[in-house]
Amino acid sequence: MTEAPARIPRLFRADIRAARERLGNDVRVTPVFHTEVAGPEGPVKVTLKLEHLQHGGTFKVRGSLNALLQSADDGRPVVIASGGNAGIAAALACALRGRPCTVVVPETAPHTKVAAMWGYGAEVLWHGTTYAESKRHADAVTAERNALQLHAYDLPAVVAGAGVVGLEIERQVRGRPPVLMAVGGGGLMAGIAIALGPRSRVIGVEPKGAPTLYAALSAGRPVDVPVDSIAADALGATRIGDIALDTAIRYGVGSLLVGDDAIAMAREYLWREFRLVVEPAGAVALAAVQSGAYVPEPGERPVIVLCGANTDVSNL
Repeated sequence: MTEAPARIPRLFRADIRAARERLGNDVRVTPVFHTEVAGPEGPVKVTLKLEHLQHGGTFKVRGSLNALLQSADDGRPVVIASGGNAGIAAALACALRGRPCTVVVPETAPHTKVAAMWGYGAEVLWHGTTYAESKRHADAVTAERNALQLHAYDLPAVVAGAGVVGLEIERQVRGRPPVLMAVGGGGLMAGIAIALGPRSRVIGVEPKGAPTLYAALSAGRPVDVPVDSIAADALGATRIGDIALDTAIRYGVGSLLVGDDAIAMAREYLWREFRLVVEPAGAVALAAVQSGAYVPEPGERPVIVLCGANTDVSNL
């Protein structure tokens, strides 16, 4: 007998608002910066959402902490598979809640990010060369230790926590400008789209070497994609999350692709012009504007989310 497909959890704005109340003052309300950036045809007015200034240097701490606050406070150890930032976020959230944390990372995980996990007291296990391989090992470790497993992007509480970024943008920026953010597994995109609702325009931006959302929208379902990008340590999911794809279809979220050269140039530009230090994934959304992959309408000032800052500054 064929098993019925698993029902995809569906979130609503009320879930995002509940996450905001739950998180309270444990996360930062990150600022916005109205400015101009260089575009292919001249200056482009934008609003930068400086989410890279979040605790732990990543938006992901919002989701991990929301998941822990929503779970039973039974002291069970926490396990997560991560290419980097989700592991940092889980380690920090567990440190705040006094719970042990184990992060399973691929062998390619940057030392800078692993060091941050250690700094927050997490145990780090290396397994495999991809996030998918690390995730399978994390599943086994979770069962062996009777642990609570967090997911880097495809868990309702994680998506709801990330969506608080959208509620902040709504309060900080007038009107309903389009919002651009990087997409890996899609948790941030889904959370923001749900928070802002169907009347807003949310646009995912992906490296050409990791087009999880683009491929899924083309196929009508999540599909595996090869990952080969300078942003792979943060956007290294091999397929979009089920919640993210369901949300993208529900709210009409599109995907734009940018090359590694454009990402590197956007990252260097943020440092050179504004002294803002972001990792490659944090510059992906800006690369869409600077490369011409996204051209704002006349009078439009898009919001660009700078989502992460966990990087080796010597590589700038």
